[in-house]
Amino acid sequence: MPLFDRLSAYAPQALAVLRIVAALLFIEHGTQKLFGFPVPAMGPTEGLMLVAGIIELVAGLLIFIGFFTRPAAFIASGMMAVAYFMVHFPMNFWPVGNGGDAAALFCFVFLYLVFAGPGAWSINKK
Repeated sequence: MPLFDRLSAYAPQALAVLRIVAALLFIEHGTQKLFGFPVPAMGPTEGLMLVAGIIELVAGLLIFIGFFTRPAAFIASGMMAVAYFMVHFPMNFWPVGNGGDAAALFCFVFLYLVFAGPGAWSINKK
C-alpha cells in the first residue's frame, strides 16, 4: 500500500519516540525508588532495589538523550529480565497475574534498542 510505504520514511522518528517515551517511564521508576517521586516506593529502597533505582535513573537518562543508547539499553534490558524472574515470576507464571508485564515489556523494548540504535534526535547519531 502506498500509504504504508510513505510512513516507512518516518521510521527513525518513530523509533526515537519509542526510545524517549520508554526512557521517561523507566526514569520515573528510578525516581520513585530513589526520591519517592512522583509517588513513594512500596517498600524500603535498599540493597538490590537501590541498585535497580540507580540503573533505572542513569540508564533511563542515557537512553532518553540517545547517548550510549545501545550499552545503556543492554544493561536496562538485562536488569528488567532479572527483575522479572526474581520478583514477578515466582508469584505467578502469567505476567498479568504477577504484575510483571511492565518489566517484560521494558526488557524487550530495550533489547530492541540494542539492535536498532537510538533512531533520530539522539546525541550519538549513527
